[in-house]
Amino acid sequence: MKPRLYFDTSVFGGICDDEFSVVTNKLFDMVRSGEIICVFSGLTETELENAPYLVKDHFLNLSDNVKEYVEVTEEAFDLASQYIKEKVVGQTSFDDCVHIATATLNKVDFLVSWNFKHIVNVFRIRGYNAINVKNGLIQLDIRSPKEIVREDEE
Repeated sequence: MKPRLYFDTSVFGGICDDEFSVVTNKLFDMVRSGEIICVFSGLTETELENAPYLVKDHFLNLSDNVKEYVEVTEEAFDLASQYIKEKVVGQTSFDDCVHIATATLNKVDFLVSWNFKHIVNVFRIRGYNAINVKNGLIQLDIRSPKEIVREDEE
């Protein structure tokens, strides 16, 4: 079974970022080759509406057989609200919390993000997962693309 990785919007934006573009392109090579499945949500699509053409085009050109759409549900909004209520992050990070909740509820293998402040942060991850466990949910494995791309490919 291929690993299912939920990509938050920052990963798509990494295509156009000097610091992240090389690793991001290698991650998408893994998607295109069928090594991993790119899981995304309606929130991802909404956030990509205002993205630069290159970022949107990159997403739209991914074949349907290497990506998986998941719904953002009311349960995801409720879980995201719990993350905020428990002060894992502030209210301005609600959309980040929706990504995390959606990935959790869809039991992905990893959530991948370039957002080191609100998502790929050991203290935040501990907070998200404490709430997940309290709710009888999976502990979500959150990584940067650099941790997913094999070192021999860099």
